[in-house]
Amino acid sequence: MKAAVVYKKGESPKYAEFEEPIASNENEILVSVKAVAITNLDKGIASGDHYSSEKENQNGFIVGSDGIGVLENGTRVYVRGISGTIAEKALVEENRMVVLPDGIEDATAAAMPNAVAGSAMALRFRAGIKPGETVLINGATGFTGQMAVQIAKHYGAEKIIVTGRNEKALESLLELGADEIVSLKQDDESFVSQLREIHKNTPIDIVIDYLWGHSAELIFSVLKGNGDFTHKTRYVSVGSMSGDTIQLSAQILRSVDLQLSGSGLGSWTKEEVKLLFSVILPEMFLLASKNILKVNIETVNLSDIEKMWNAEVPDGKRLVVVI
Repeated sequence: MKAAVVYKKGESPKYAEFEEPIASNENEILVSVKAVAITNLDKGIASGDHYSSEKENQNGFIVGSDGIGVLENGTRVYVRGISGTIAEKALVEENRMVVLPDGIEDATAAAMPNAVAGSAMALRFRAGIKPGETVLINGATGFTGQMAVQIAKHYGAEKIIVTGRNEKALESLLELGADEIVSLKQDDESFVSQLREIHKNTPIDIVIDYLWGHSAELIFSVLKGNGDFTHKTRYVSVGSMSGDTIQLSAQILRSVDLQLSGSGLGSWTKEEVKLLFSVILPEMFLLASKNILKVNIETVNLSDIEKMWNAEVPDGKRLVVVI
């Protein structure tokens, strides 16, 4: 079968012939893959930089951790791969499949799960979002940030504040449900001043952070108390596009009612992951099938995987491999 194969970590996947996987037990199913999104997670695994990366394999390995496939009976499903999924065939776990609703295209469905997990899991389980709350999404111009805006609104957020550097992309978030934009292109003092005024008027209940780095340090400085009673803020780190480490003053932690947590692979409980597959993803697929949830994609053929692997994709779009 044809597949996207990494022979040496750090190199782009090659379009190559690879042996078809074989099921080893009754819980494994072979599916015909139709579409797979290229995510930062997959790129991190392929490069060896992600904490879940596989060990070096001299025979190569197929990239891709999930995708849209078709069962033998013709049922279209979202699947998590046991083997790599950017291939004509993939082994998947029988208990980690979601049947797709009518009206949603394969490529659209393929683009969604990673972003849904990167937003809904943080909002629902780490932040415990409640209707009427104020949510700040730091780094909202990317594909997952766009989904987070829409899902936060769907979960009942009263006010959504978004940050980012791409001002055109920031403006477009107002059409998806954002209420106020804060540009990261302005100087630190202006950024802090604007956000502090917002926090004063409508206290921030939840921060969903896709950037970390310097912008996180600025947000923590906004939340810092002065010895009086403070508003509780649940701060959830989901990504680190602006840097993996920050300086966080102990005084900030002592001065404010702050809940700091992370959301990602390894941080979710088994019950939360079950709900992702049984409740959250089916709901989001249905919303997208009705065009209530907007999904912005670009597609590429499997044969072009090597030249497109590191291609620049416009802010807010996800690249999907069609097989």
